[in-house]
Amino acid sequence: MPASPNKVKAQVQGTIEAPEGVLKITKISCHFELKIPQGKREAAERALSVFERGCPVAQTLQGCIAFHHTWVITEY
Repeated sequence: MPASPNKVKAQVQGTIEAPEGVLKITKISCHFELKIPQGKREAAERALSVFERGCPVAQTLQGCIAFHHTWVITEY
């Protein structure tokens, strides 16, 4: 799936809290908007369902920060 300009868009938001009196990021929410070729939806959904395992940021922060992912897929 091409990741060329205008094919992948991400909106990322962090939640900052002070659970022990010190500010820290406790949650990261990612919303992806993907434009994919017609007929590639199943492959895109499969990739999205497991991408966190291959994401170096998610793997580094695993257990420290909660991640929440959503996505919208548009075929062209």
